[in-house]
Amino acid sequence: MSDLKLIIANKNYSSWSLRPWIALKVKGIEFEEVFSQFDESTGHKHFAAFSPTKKVPVLIDGELTVWESLAILEYLAEKFPDAGLWPADQADRAKARCISNEMHGGFMSLRAECPMNMRRKDEAMNVSDGVHKDVRRIVDIWRDCLEKSGGPFLFGEFCNADAMFAPVVNRIAKYQLSDDPVVKRYSSAMTDLSAWQEWEQAGKAEPWIVQEDEA
Repeated sequence: MSDLKLIIANKNYSSWSLRPWIALKVKGIEFEEVFSQFDESTGHKHFAAFSPTKKVPVLIDGELTVWESLAILEYLAEKFPDAGLWPADQADRAKARCISNEMHGGFMSLRAECPMNMRRKDEAMNVSDGVHKDVRRIVDIWRDCLEKSGGPFLFGEFCNADAMFAPVVNRIAKYQLSDDPVVKRYSSAMTDLSAWQEWEQAGKAEPWIVQEDEA
């Protein structure tokens, strides 16, 4: 058994948990998955037992605790330098980090109005101009990267940048936010992954409802 433990929450909703989980799975890095259910009624108070921010995901490696999705991905890239978690080319690596940080700190309208939800029926709803602006920027990023790399992922092979954008694939599909061919192309590559399908099936099978993430 690996010394790595990844603490996650509900697979139906937890976009931040999906990111390091799918990276670990795609790259074949062994880890122990530890589930801790969301509890809206207490503000997820029980997360304080393992997370300084009371948020998930959290990676535990022996005595070390790493929190925040992007920090976990960076740590994994350092710990497993041969796994290809960042592109080999320096310029591509810099760009991958730029768009990963843009995803980490931006697209607030999309996050707020269109929560990740594996069980949601694919159905459009009225969204703000801010959401449309966010989606246009995401599609531009995907198009630029795929045209330069040739795909199927943003920098050819799956990397941390793809892990960061994975939840957006769900959001765009579930809320029918774009019919651009580049979205179909990239989304197909992502959803064809066995890791994606494993996560999605588990999320759909969960019985719990997090009302604040239903839209």
